[in-house]
Amino acid sequence: MSAIVGVNGIGKSTLLRTLGKVQPRLSGIILLMNKELKDYSPIDLASSISVVLTEPLASKNLTVEELIALGRQPYTNWIGKLSDNDKKKILEAIAMVDLDGLKSKKCYELSDGQLQRVMIARALAQDTSIILLDEPTSHLDLHHKIQILKLLKHIAHKTQKTILFTSHEIEMAIQLCDKMLIMNNEYHEFGEPSELIQKKSFERLFPSDSVEFDAKIGSFKIKK
Repeated sequence: MSAIVGVNGIGKSTLLRTLGKVQPRLSGIILLMNKELKDYSPIDLASSISVVLTEPLASKNLTVEELIALGRQPYTNWIGKLSDNDKKKILEAIAMVDLDGLKSKKCYELSDGQLQRVMIARALAQDTSIILLDEPTSHLDLHHKIQILKLLKHIAHKTQKTILFTSHEIEMAIQLCDKMLIMNNEYHEFGEPSELIQKKSFERLFPSDSVEFDAKIGSFKIKK
């Protein structure tokens, strides 16, 4: 599990959306399995990368199970008929994010935290090796932020998928992520949180006159 962190406006969401081919790249080359991302067809890409963005749902009138079933679109036939394997993947995704008791509920009946779990389940049902999430903990309280990030880590380690997400929750990411990408105006740094702490990467993230990073506890302190 990896996080992309940095100050507002640095380009975290732009990078994530570019990696998912949601928007065209500004420059450079993106390789997926030694093949350029631009050469992937939409169907082939949807079998490799699933994307969870912050945009509101087009329709919240779907049930939880119906929304999660949309993750199987890359694999269904032209009329969208679900096979036995599709149904199995949907049920596995529902079980993994603990939504069994909610699968018949309409999405508009859910809390923000529950809906975020549904979106993660849809990505799981898509059964890709890479899952990209743009700020999956936005609009959630502290307890639910921690729940979602711990769930993502559990999924990454249990299923051996790569999960990459953008976040403002830097201290949580330090505690839970395997790798982090720090984006700033001068250069970007990538590595394990412990390595980045040793390199004083987090200390360079914000202006030193307002906040300081305590490497011993992996946390920021406000300068008074």
